[in-house]
Amino acid sequence: MEYTGSKYIGEYVDGRMEGKAKYILPTETIYVGEMKDGMFHGEGTLYFPSGSQYDAIWENGLAIKGTYTFADGLHYDEKNWHYCDGYDRRFYTEILNGLKPAGMAQLTNMDPPRKIPKGYYDCGDGFYNPVTRVVKDYRNRFLRNADDDEHEWITRTCRKG
Repeated sequence: MEYTGSKYIGEYVDGRMEGKAKYILPTETIYVGEMKDGMFHGEGTLYFPSGSQYDAIWENGLAIKGTYTFADGLHYDEKNWHYCDGYDRRFYTEILNGLKPAGMAQLTNMDPPRKIPKGYYDCGDGFYNPVTRVVKDYRNRFLRNADDDEHEWITRTCRKG
């Protein structure tokens, strides 16, 4: 664990992580659930720093079936997804609270939208600096380096500060 930056709180069987556990990743994503042979196995939930979560049935480290819930409570449904689709372009908060009057368009699901630093882009899970090609979360912690495809997508589609 000391080499990966992760932290494990739970049961062991023959020196392996097994049983009920809490596993904290270096990204501050937390898994709470069952482990077997050092892997997520059985029922377990990933809690993300953004406030979203993924409840799943795991088998040998892979999610077999699961449900993703966004931080605002919106549940992702693969088959019946009606949020911001081709027929209904409203944000989830607009669906819950209604549309604003003409001339007061809502730019993001968060209202008012978060302030984007000058020259950066809001890419949904953090701010992107197109000069360094680094995405940092909204608390200024490193998330990832953007490859060419992600850089092109962000600069083409995301809001710029």
